[in-house]
Amino acid sequence: MPIFGLPPFLGRRSRNLRTATAVVVTSAAAFTLSAPTATPISTVSAATSAKTAVVNTGGGSPYVALGDSYASGAGLAGVKDAECDRTSGSYPSLIARFFAVAGPRHSFKDVTCSGATTRDFWNARGSKPPQIDALTSDTRLVTLTLGGNDVGFSSVLATCARVASSDRDGSPCERYFTADGKDVLEERVATMEGRVHDVLADIRRRSPHAKVIVVGYPALFPDDGVACPEVPFAKGDFAYLRDTTKKANRALERQAVAAGAGTSFADTYTPTIGHDMCRPRDERWIESLNPAANTMAAHPNPLGQSVMAASALWQLYKPFHKP
Repeated sequence: MPIFGLPPFLGRRSRNLRTATAVVVTSAAAFTLSAPTATPISTVSAATSAKTAVVNTGGGSPYVALGDSYASGAGLAGVKDAECDRTSGSYPSLIARFFAVAGPRHSFKDVTCSGATTRDFWNARGSKPPQIDALTSDTRLVTLTLGGNDVGFSSVLATCARVASSDRDGSPCERYFTADGKDVLEERVATMEGRVHDVLADIRRRSPHAKVIVVGYPALFPDDGVACPEVPFAKGDFAYLRDTTKKANRALERQAVAAGAGTSFADTYTPTIGHDMCRPRDERWIESLNPAANTMAAHPNPLGQSVMAASALWQLYKPFHKP
């Protein structure tokens, strides 16, 4: 299967591949940290690249980014599409910028959209066409972060905050979602997994030569399950929400593996452990429910997006890494 845009230096042996990838992507993300109007790497503007994607290729874009707010870079500076809260600080934009620096420029079609569910892969969302429409037989790389909104991510957090006062030391949110003797969120994850299976099958049908990377969700909550005062959930619910995030990621990983050759899973949970919404602001890669400027609550900040980009790039290039 053709490898999308392999820069010449990555086609050779490199002991520093993981480090080089992370440094390039993090450097790109650093521009978004400095100021809301900061200009990305001078060699290419992610916003301009996205706007001219269709012009640059006659038969479709070699790199297509699909997904929800975790892929769109929601809340960050450099808004490219207000309706979808799509920004130039998103991990797909950072990946596109990496290719512009490390090798030949490739067109980039970003159809990620805040609030998207698996339904929006096949159906229009507002004025936006179905995300599947961006895929063609010319597509060589697809990144996908999708499924969190199928589980009801935003409404779950709102519910947990609302019921917390009823039992601050207990697990009122877990009781709410398991009141009938079964875990509603676990059932939603199972339903989401089936839909992601179908999404991946249709991606392969539309773009049979593409490398597909399913990019998972980062560690929103402390991995040890310990509560923090800044986040208004009951103490016992942190572990429940952590476990639900892990279940969603395991579902995505299972489907990436089941999809077979050419599809892989990028783990963003493990590298973000210790940088969750409970950490001090200068250590945090996932924002709390009281987010910093130019970020969104319970979403990756620029550093979080850079880690997601590095995780995806590692999946793309690791077959060429020689220890």
